[in-house]
Amino acid sequence: MSPRLTGTLRANALLLAVLAVSLTPSTGSAQGQTPEAGPEDALLRVFLDCESWMCDFDHFRREVSFVNYVRDRVDAQLHVLVTSQETAGGEAYEMYFMGIEERAEQQDTLRFFSQDSDSEDEVRAGLTQTFKLGLVRHVAHTSAAPLLDIRYPEAAQTPQQEAAATDPWKQWVFRVRAGAEIDGESRQTSRAFDGLFSAGRTTEDLKIDVSSFAWFEREEFELNDGEVLESRSRNVNHEGLIVWSLGPHWSAGARASALTSTRVNQDLTLRAAPALQYSIFPYAESTRRQITFLYSLGLASFDYEEVTLFGKTGETHPEQRMEVSAAFQQPWGEINGSLEASSFVHDPSLHRIDLFARVEYRLVRGLNLNVRGGVARVKDQIYVSRENTSDEDILLRRRQLGTDFEYNLDVGFSFTFGSVFNNVVNPRMGSNRGRRFFG
Repeated sequence: MSPRLTGTLRANALLLAVLAVSLTPSTGSAQGQTPEAGPEDALLRVFLDCESWMCDFDHFRREVSFVNYVRDRVDAQLHVLVTSQETAGGEAYEMYFMGIEERAEQQDTLRFFSQDSDSEDEVRAGLTQTFKLGLVRHVAHTSAAPLLDIRYPEAAQTPQQEAAATDPWKQWVFRVRAGAEIDGESRQTSRAFDGLFSAGRTTEDLKIDVSSFAWFEREEFELNDGEVLESRSRNVNHEGLIVWSLGPHWSAGARASALTSTRVNQDLTLRAAPALQYSIFPYAESTRRQITFLYSLGLASFDYEEVTLFGKTGETHPEQRMEVSAAFQQPWGEINGSLEASSFVHDPSLHRIDLFARVEYRLVRGLNLNVRGGVARVKDQIYVSRENTSDEDILLRRRQLGTDFEYNLDVGFSFTFGSVFNNVVNPRMGSNRGRRFFG
């Protein structure tokens, strides 16, 4: 299925849905000329703000050569912010075209939808096409305008025509994955197997997600005295989620799961809980800004592999969870975080509180601050085995140890300086993006 392109501005929605625009240097009298032949400042200066896993910058610079790419927003006339959000069958990308200074009133938003079945090249082509289309109004008054040609293929099928076709899958998307990993040395071997199945259906009114994951690992270590230490681990998890839309700000849903895991001493744990969520901003704005509040109340049933510290082999308790989360993607950077609290209803002292935050902030020209961290108060480990955990299990992290807290922190700065322009692509003798088998 070819990627679909739409615009968010109602006045241009029909035009953006129908046009399949191709912007290339004009043929004829202009053949052989490129916009780069003129002064660099005569071209539109664009700051493309996109994560590297989403955008192939080399490809963008090759295919869209009628603008000047700059490394810092301070030097740009147009800031293009790219965000994405997962859909049931792929990704929903949004491109925000934000004029700067005298172009501040020129604001546009375009969307591109990819499918899981699309190749990387198809997704890349779709993003590039969306980028070209969004640049049209902004380059119309630059030196590149006379060299551009806008064409529409007569035989092209519009997205409306594609949507009218019968969908035999009724908007369901399925994914299956299986894998195995084997590695070893003279005194150590490891074998791991994993599998994944998921199914989902997403519409404006209803969202359904079902998934199953299984992971098994066996490791063998030869110690100095010749003894062979063997470790076996497994983790099998099944989850289901259904969510109903109650308007632009409210959602209601239910989640259920089944888990078996050697690490957390759970032979079988079943959970089920309805939930209610409120979003301060409309869900339609979630790719740029989102603040949500969620509350769920449900039941958890545990069947343990070993007797716990509390002398239990199994138990069932009601539990509740509250979560506040926020995410913003703006020209100054990105920030997202969440505060989550959960507890068993019969004994609130058995609880857990998690705080997570991530910030990527542009401090000054070329200088970025990156902070990521989390901290948790842990008081709900009713599953911990009363059997003494062996040194081998501790070193191999085969068993979850009792703890009152968890934390992690990652802080970094990045500084870039030099030429403001970033137009040239030269892949010669570039670094190998693949992984070496050894080393």
